[in-house]
Amino acid sequence: MTKNKEDITPVHIIGGGLAGSEAAWQCAQMGVPVILHEMRPIRKTEAHSTEGMAELVCSNSFRSDDKDYNAVGVLHEEMRLCGSLIMREGDKAAVPAGGALAVDREIFSQNVTKALEEHPLITIERGEVAGLPPEEWDSVIIATGPLTSPDLAKAIQELGGEDELAFFDAIAPIIHKDSIDFDTAWFQSRYDKEGPAGTGSDYINCPMNKEQYEAFIAALLSAEKTEFKQWEKDTPYFDGCMPIEVMASRGIDTLRFGPMKPVGLTNPHIAGSDTDRTLGRCHAVVQLRQDNALGTLYNMVGFQTKMKYAEQIDVFRTIPGLENAEFARLGGLHRNTFINSPKLLNETLQMKAQTRLRFAGQITGCEGYIESASVGLMAGRFAAMEKRGHDIITPRVTTAMGALLAHITGGGNADTFQPMNINFGLFPPLELTPEQRKGLKGKERGKAKKKLMAIRARTDILDWQTPLLKQAA
Repeated sequence: MTKNKEDITPVHIIGGGLAGSEAAWQCAQMGVPVILHEMRPIRKTEAHSTEGMAELVCSNSFRSDDKDYNAVGVLHEEMRLCGSLIMREGDKAAVPAGGALAVDREIFSQNVTKALEEHPLITIERGEVAGLPPEEWDSVIIATGPLTSPDLAKAIQELGGEDELAFFDAIAPIIHKDSIDFDTAWFQSRYDKEGPAGTGSDYINCPMNKEQYEAFIAALLSAEKTEFKQWEKDTPYFDGCMPIEVMASRGIDTLRFGPMKPVGLTNPHIAGSDTDRTLGRCHAVVQLRQDNALGTLYNMVGFQTKMKYAEQIDVFRTIPGLENAEFARLGGLHRNTFINSPKLLNETLQMKAQTRLRFAGQITGCEGYIESASVGLMAGRFAAMEKRGHDIITPRVTTAMGALLAHITGGGNADTFQPMNINFGLFPPLELTPEQRKGLKGKERGKAKKKLMAIRARTDILDWQTPLLKQAA
């Protein structure tokens, strides 16, 4: 039976990151009051520098915004269709980033915080929730992210009966644009691709020849690194946020086929003319992406690191074009915690051992800003449906959100569970008809499948969204 809005007790959400902020917004938009608990600034974390909601502590990129051929772009579009606060404010704070959606992190966080503070059904309380929430809180969403406070993490671990699972996230340096040498560096997006707020010339590129590249790799490997505490030494890295020096240790060409790949780029300082673009090819390229709306700060793409600060300055200034680089922020390393969701959570993100608790964001084992926010969106809606006395409706597995939900609540192997970004491999397979396959070869068929899966996802997310709008009325 549907409950009257005035009779509904609040949902308590712990954590004001992307997932917690999105969960709070979705709950409130469905007419359910929310108390959002954020421990900053009363208790700080190793990675955050402000007390703002949805602060971005690593990259400022939400990754690809291609809604037809990229699973992340599909997720973006689904969230927009579902009234996502994170996507709304992300679009407003967009900065040039080729085919990606990147944001001015300060504007983005400020606007998310303002929206939450001004919503009549949301109350923000500052202070740590140490240990399990009080029993009188009958509906709780734990969205504490990668930096869950030790007391709460321990309580969750004890309740779930599972050993803690953890890995490290590494943070990339940010450089002042006016300290970059543009007699060496140049602006260009890979393959000149345009994207949201972009022009096709959105990245700063620093070229390397073979000799420079090999010298850089040698300096990277010999640099002094951050030492881990004894209890952290066996914690695995997540491949999507691997420190640059760890990648380099895997082989001399690993970076050249990874974040430093030179494909799709032509160095205009070398190229004789547009008709002879082979002259401008590089052995390796370091890319920097705009980090703020003013265009004064750029972050080093894929250059997360655990090198000590002095070593970072010495090593990164060997990169052509960055010889005199001034760093607004150096790289760093922080510990990230997640639970074994396939074993501990049910299909609506409730903890099986105590169903008043739901989980959202990176602590569930999803990886990435948008993935975290999307799980927050779902958790918020599930809690609101439950509070209002409705049957809980989950998105179909043919959608990006439904595919991600299915993975973290049972689709992933509980024995080997690791964080996962959204990708088309999580979607149910889709086969082309003979007519659709006609004239297509190899990669063309794969591309056609992706577009059909994207169209299916957008259609099916609306089938989820429509009845929820009626519930919220």
